[in-house]
Amino acid sequence: MSQDLWREAQNYFAGGVNSPVRAAVRPYPFYVKGGRGAYLITEDSEELIDYVLGYGPLILGHAHQNVVRRVKEQLERGWLYGTPSRAEVELARKIVRHVPSAQKVRFVNSGTEATMTAIRLARGFTGRKRILKFDGNYHGAHDWLLVDAGSAASEFGVATSKGIPEEVSNLVSVCSYNDLTCPEKVLSKEDVAAVILEPVMGNMGVIPPEDGFLSGLRELTRTYGSVLIFDEVITGFRLGLSGAQGHYRVVPDLTTLGKIIGGGFPIGAVCGKREIMDQLTPSGKVFNAGTFNANPISMVGGLATIEELEKGKAYTTSERAAKELSEEIDESIRIPHVVNRVYNFFQFFLGVTSVSTAKEARESRRELYVKIHERLLKEKVFIPPSQFETLFTSEAHDSEVVSRSIEAFKRVLVDIN
Repeated sequence: MSQDLWREAQNYFAGGVNSPVRAAVRPYPFYVKGGRGAYLITEDSEELIDYVLGYGPLILGHAHQNVVRRVKEQLERGWLYGTPSRAEVELARKIVRHVPSAQKVRFVNSGTEATMTAIRLARGFTGRKRILKFDGNYHGAHDWLLVDAGSAASEFGVATSKGIPEEVSNLVSVCSYNDLTCPEKVLSKEDVAAVILEPVMGNMGVIPPEDGFLSGLRELTRTYGSVLIFDEVITGFRLGLSGAQGHYRVVPDLTTLGKIIGGGFPIGAVCGKREIMDQLTPSGKVFNAGTFNANPISMVGGLATIEELEKGKAYTTSERAAKELSEEIDESIRIPHVVNRVYNFFQFFLGVTSVSTAKEARESRRELYVKIHERLLKEKVFIPPSQFETLFTSEAHDSEVVSRSIEAFKRVLVDIN
């Protein structure tokens, strides 16, 4: 069934897919009929333990009953009004309560829209043009930040895409992650509107910040008058309710959110200091608008998800699952390798002993990782098909799921050593 759908899809979509990483599953992508808890159910009637989880949003697992119930209730009341709704106020209240940098919020429809808006906002606020980003950090598929990007961009050899004018890319400086020397040099010589980064890299595999890196950037941006933007599309509400900024105790000027705050429905958000956020229309002159901004379904899905997260079980279970599985993987691999884990998401790299930059991640043996991915699929375990993506765990990854996963990994890894 999946093979038939794949064959037909190539008639309709460029490369047969609507997002490039989906084409990385060989010999062809499996098509999903549904999901429940920690499992995907394919059109071929297979049940797969899922460590992709929609690339991060599904921290409660698939089709969590309380999220389903709340969304059904909203569907019966309607799903698009073109006017404000109560749910957007309630979701914003949660974000402002939990995210240290959030004084005001603007909802958009994706992480890409969130970073686009944050960059425009920083430029409007500072009156400057130049942006500084970090090699391997992925901030969505738009011109200003698709330069030396991570994830599927690197996987498919288009870390800097065709179609981006030189006039745009020339306004973007790129530094190595976990290195403060380059940012200080750039900021001291250029009028930089914003420094944007993933506080934990999640789009070159998982790469945590080294001690002093985030706080050092905070001090540098204050010194030189640049807006510090944390892209917490992945880490927001995954590293606890306060995200990476709460975890590492470094508060940026602006934060971009997505994924979890929509409960798996399309969403993005920019939040931050009141004096910056008030530059957005209609109170200011930095334009942003959208028919689907603060869509009621996404608002309700996100609100139901955060209410579940506030109970604490999802964090306890998902962290335990990631810890147990990553430690078993670490013990089972005999060749040089490294396992990077932050709380409830992780990735393993083969043929290297340290990964603290995108350059080091690219030096890993990606062909071996792909081999493991393919063998795990035969064991009914789904991990990301790209070395530069991330394994996520959820509330649904209980001890039974983890035990089954560990046994599958042991069978696969015995031939890799």
